Amino acid sequence: MTDYAQARESCVVFDQSSRGKAQVAGKDAASFLHNLSTNDIANLPLGGGCEVFFCNLKAKVVVHALIYHALLGPDEPVYWIDTAPGFGEKLVKHLDKFLIAEQVELADKTGEFFQVHLAGPTAKAVLQRALADEVPDLAPLQHMERTFGASVHSHIRRNDALGLPGYDIVCLTPLGPGLWRMLTECGATPASAQTYETLRVEAGTPEYGKDIDENRFAFDVGRTAITISYAKGCYLGQEPIVMARDRAGHAPRTLLGLKLGGNAPVERGAKVAHGDQEIGFVTSSVVSPRLGQPIALAYLRYGHQTPGTVMEVRATAGPVAAEVSALPFA
Repeated sequence: MTDYAQARESCVVFDQSSRGKAQVAGKDAASFLHNLSTNDIANLPLGGGCEVFFCNLKAKVVVHALIYHALLGPDEPVYWIDTAPGFGEKLVKHLDKFLIAEQVELADKTGEFFQVHLAGPTAKAVLQRALADEVPDLAPLQHMERTFGASVHSHIRRNDALGLPGYDIVCLTPLGPGLWRMLTECGATPASAQTYETLRVEAGTPEYGKDIDENRFAFDVGRTAITISYAKGCYLGQEPIVMARDRAGHAPRTLLGLKLGGNAPVERGAKVAHGDQEIGFVTSSVVSPRLGQPIALAYLRYGHQTPGTVMEVRATAGPVAAEVSALPFA
């Protein structure tokens, strides 16, 4: 509760070093990633970032990721890819299957870098004090390079994944303790993984391995406006996505929120029922201090998605009343 309150009121810092980190470099890196992901990588500007799905032919999600266009050297473009913990190596293996004659170099860099997430209303002020410099107003997923102190060279990325002003900061692993010390000395409170999870679910931000997996159709996740480009041309998994948009006009199911009765979260996979019909299942659940009740993310079938609709979650401990909510939770 203490670090949750700090996150909502001032600034906290989370150790996110376990997140997957892949590097894609080479002359053909942009076109290679463009052809294998759902978003427009070919036109991603230097210093820009975007959210993508890497899919199979059936548009089932192999990896959900953030891609950042940066430079390795003066004339060496590189794409840094951020994934959920444990999926950096999986992404590299997936991409390598499609590498034929392209001039592309793939590498899993997860173990080489330290990563934190700085979040809260005063996150920018803390960042400026730690850098002893002004920080520009970065657009979502826009990024820059800066040096903390004399030697902690870092990649700073704007990312409001928790529904709060936030920054992902990445540096070489040996420099991590120095980065952590400077941020905490300048006002960031260390926060727990559970607080991160609570804020993530409140914000409605899905995480691969929990809310998305290889059984999930990309169109179902409900983030089509920011993850899928319909103007980019062909890519792996395009046909089923376009068919779902043009023929049905909606996803067969969508990730939405549930406000729950009782005083405890429910288990992942718990079935959701509306009347006599089983219409969905829970993926993540926490107790929200802000809302004063348990909440969950759940996939709900089309026709049962109107906010305010009363449902039932068939949890192991017994049935729990639930009310559909849009995301993020109001």
